[in-house]
Amino acid sequence: MSSRDALHAQLDQGVAALGLQLPATALTQLLDYQALLQRWNGTYNLTAVREPAQMITRHLLDSLAILPYVSGASLVDLGTGPGLPGLVLAIAAPGREVLLVDSNGKKVRFLREAIRALGLKGVSAMQQRVETLEGRYDCVTARAFASLADMLGWGGHLLAPGGTWLAMKGQTAEDELAGLPSAFELRARHALSVPGLDAARELLLIGRRGDAA
Repeated sequence: MSSRDALHAQLDQGVAALGLQLPATALTQLLDYQALLQRWNGTYNLTAVREPAQMITRHLLDSLAILPYVSGASLVDLGTGPGLPGLVLAIAAPGREVLLVDSNGKKVRFLREAIRALGLKGVSAMQQRVETLEGRYDCVTARAFASLADMLGWGGHLLAPGGTWLAMKGQTAEDELAGLPSAFELRARHALSVPGLDAARELLLIGRRGDAA
């Protein structure tokens, strides 16, 4: 079995374990994304994860684990790095407008090349600080780039009325939850089981206080 075939089998099994049904082209695109990330990583140091099988687990499957909770017609991924989870979600569930935001120029250059190479529609990348970003989005994703208080303080204005903020965390300290800005409330918290990953993962669903849940 070639290395690509082995990675395909690993990804396919992981997707099945997560109970997901992806578009027919998604697995190929996800593997193309992983290969592109690995190639660029040699020069630009985009991620500390370098082993291909670990990229499947720690990047692709970790991002896909939150797919059932993504909703709405638009999504912004804050502190996306090399596209995690936003680019992975855009491949797995095409059709919504997706904006990938990071302050690191080399990561945004990689994202723009990935979007072009993969032929993704409705997906764009922007180099900008979260607090200066404008717009309203039905879904905001963030992969633990800061505390909840800081994330919502910097980016809470981006959440549309009725929208959902998906905060991906390793483990959530209760004092972080106690420090939620008063305009927001915790709607749900879900323990995530990522196939092949022996580490705690949690997803927090946060909404604007007063919105219909």
